[in-house]
Amino acid sequence: MAAWGMYFALLRAPQNLACAAALFLTLGLTDPVQASDCPAAPDHSARLDGLLHEVQKAGTEDQAREIANRMWEFWADAPDAQAQAMLDRGMTRRTSFDFLGALEDFDQLIAYCPDYAEGYNQRAFVHYLRRDFAAALRDLDRALHLSPRHIAAMSGRALSLYGLSRLEEARAALAEALALNPWLPERYLADPGGPLAPAGAGDTEL
Repeated sequence: MAAWGMYFALLRAPQNLACAAALFLTLGLTDPVQASDCPAAPDHSARLDGLLHEVQKAGTEDQAREIANRMWEFWADAPDAQAQAMLDRGMTRRTSFDFLGALEDFDQLIAYCPDYAEGYNQRAFVHYLRRDFAAALRDLDRALHLSPRHIAAMSGRALSLYGLSRLEEARAALAEALALNPWLPERYLADPGGPLAPAGAGDTEL
């Protein structure tokens, strides 16, 4: 189940924490950022489609991992400097196991940029780490509505459904993700005898 976290570890480190700190609310000293102020997220769809094509042809896990790193560069490219600072600060807090602080940062990012998929994906991962699988699933559904071929969100959705014991849905979600990237670390769950193996291939219960 920790495999989803392997993806998030690939994200780039925060670029400017001092800037990030200045962006967050202080008690009555700053006005909340408004969603109307957030520009559209950069459109990396063509490049991501190309990387999906590459990863399906990867010959080794190392090659696939390098391609996944490049995907993360695009997914984690926030709409502007403010959004980037919020995203980076939230990831830093999550890495430090400050889950409540990370949730605050991702809440602010989503309030500011409600159409940016990565805000929901990152908040979902924090919910998942806190074992709030239902909340994670809600955020992942939103992330995938905004970015339907976001492989990490797809695999996270499979894991969240698994955490909720919704095994048939989890199998289907994982199969969909593996169809795009057969090298996902979560693929072991679908191996024969695995908990998300195809029906009739050695199902196990939680």
